[in-house]
Amino acid sequence: MTLVAAAVVLSNTSPDGKIDLPFVFGVFFLAGALQITFGVLRLGKYIRFLPYPVLSGLMTGIGVIIVIQQIFPLLGQAAPSSNPVTIIGSLDQLPGNINPSAVLLSAATLAALFLVPKVRKNVPPSLIALVVLTPMAVLLGLSAPVIGSIPSGLPDFALPNFDSARIGPMLTTALQLAFLGSIDSLTTSLVADNITKTHHNSDQELVGQGVGNMAASLFGGIPGAGAFMRTAINIKAGGRHRSSGVIHALFLLAVMLGLSGAVKYIPHAILAGILVAAGLSIIDYRSLKHFRSAPRADSFVMVLVILLTILTDLVTSVAAGMIVSSFIFMAKVARLSERDTELLSATDESWPDELQIPEEIRQCVVMKRVTGPLFFGFANTFRNLAPRTSKGNILVLCMDKVAYIDQSGAYALQDVLIDLKAAGWQVLVVGLRKELVDLLSSLHVIPALISDEDSFERIEDLEHVLKVS
Repeated sequence: MTLVAAAVVLSNTSPDGKIDLPFVFGVFFLAGALQITFGVLRLGKYIRFLPYPVLSGLMTGIGVIIVIQQIFPLLGQAAPSSNPVTIIGSLDQLPGNINPSAVLLSAATLAALFLVPKVRKNVPPSLIALVVLTPMAVLLGLSAPVIGSIPSGLPDFALPNFDSARIGPMLTTALQLAFLGSIDSLTTSLVADNITKTHHNSDQELVGQGVGNMAASLFGGIPGAGAFMRTAINIKAGGRHRSSGVIHALFLLAVMLGLSGAVKYIPHAILAGILVAAGLSIIDYRSLKHFRSAPRADSFVMVLVILLTILTDLVTSVAAGMIVSSFIFMAKVARLSERDTELLSATDESWPDELQIPEEIRQCVVMKRVTGPLFFGFANTFRNLAPRTSKGNILVLCMDKVAYIDQSGAYALQDVLIDLKAAGWQVLVVGLRKELVDLLSSLHVIPALISDEDSFERIEDLEHVLKVS
């Protein structure tokens, strides 16, 4: 989101360095409005389709990123970058520049975070570490790097401008920001749900994020979203109620209004220790423990998302995880449908006993039982399951176990019917659900290829027709 926002600023900066701030803030304001629209349209519910291997990969990947980002601050040095790959590539800079005071504070912080819960479970250990160790560092005169001075004061009111001549680019960029922010916030909510064993309201989350981003744009703020790292740290510090977010915002406001004078003494090493403990705690050890026993496809998706979360960004890792998971799921469903779909002749043992028809007619009948969805992943296989023998001239197509047909499946059915009729076969269809009948009617498969006389609700209804045949 920051990259998109920066691109908006750069594209609306004149050669002399003057920024068209009203237009920029108009884009940010519109992004918040679109998020509210997503919530009102109840689009947030679709986040529940995020597979667990993707969610697990996100949690583990973010935990690893948090730990990697704190390697330098733990030892009293400024991190060369926030990018974990760059940090790992810069580890050769660590030897010779280690700050003993920072190491002492970070070790004391980690010890407090792991020992305090064993003594007092109702007190956030990170708060104890922060409140106790910061004054100690000041009193002992430790030379560890600290936060330092923070600018204070409230921002000015910024009225957005909606330029009708540029509404196209404005809407396109706002849509990108709204989409990125929504995905970020909702996946963060899923991670929080998984840690706290609660359930968030996705649509309410979108509306709240939209309102926040609209308000922020009025005061020169860039659009934001739910943050994995701060959410995880909040939860691991003991935050369990929405008031923790309010307290967080009020504390930031207090810093802006003058509290920065006290905050500037907090050593980076203490914050790094808190972050490392939080990062280690949100890694999904359960999935890692079951890595070898879980389905290989799920383990592959989890590893893929972990790597992409570390190496790229949240949206890329979620998108890739969802795409790969979807292909794996479709392949599994297609294989199950292929396995359970059978072609029966009159001599097969599983031929329905309830059909009492003359033996000479049974020898001319072939039954095809279709099980599972008839969708694009199964369409070609369905075509290949058509009877290839010249024996028989009646095909009974049992579709009572088909709950879903997409356009590809409907066209595959149409192709099979056309080929069979051209070869002289009579096709009788059994058990089509009403919604599927409506779909096939709209695509002119019914009644063009399946007449009312050839369609039956139950297999028992075929008996009279077959006797006549």
